[in-house]
Amino acid sequence: MDASQNCIAVYPGTFDPLTNGHVSLVRRAAKVFGAIIVAVAGDSHKTPLFSLDERVAIAEAVFDHDASVMVEGFNGLLVDYVRRRRANVILRGMRAISDFEFEFQMALMNRKLDRSIETVFIMTDYKWLYISSTIVKEVCKHGGEIRGMVPELVRERMREKYGLADLKKEA
Repeated sequence: MDASQNCIAVYPGTFDPLTNGHVSLVRRAAKVFGAIIVAVAGDSHKTPLFSLDERVAIAEAVFDHDASVMVEGFNGLLVDYVRRRRANVILRGMRAISDFEFEFQMALMNRKLDRSIETVFIMTDYKWLYISSTIVKEVCKHGGEIRGMVPELVRERMREKYGLADLKKEA
């Protein structure tokens, strides 16, 4: 068996909302690692649209048919969570050069806290380079169409949160 098949990678984030870029990254990483844990962060400097429980439930529904993907909420330091899950890799996505400085600092801090945990960066698929959770929220909040940027379940839940009528019913 390939050593990578024994490797558990933790993909942390607020996932507020989960975008097709996140989904693509997880599914691509699942071809490399034995298991992926989508670790939905409860502690954040951001004010989320969805509660932690809602974000976990949405991600569980989206990855329901992906046997090697598990979803969990967590609070506290990421390296402590990674240790508790007996994982050895933190998975991070990179969209552009602008992501690099922050991600590099975080990777170095995590390495300082626990040298046994590696951070692996995977480039976002080119078709999702322009998407971020923040941009998707702004577009949806103002009534813009986000179909194709997020899983359909996410689109429906966001429209509910913002009090927007379902487009299927409007047509």
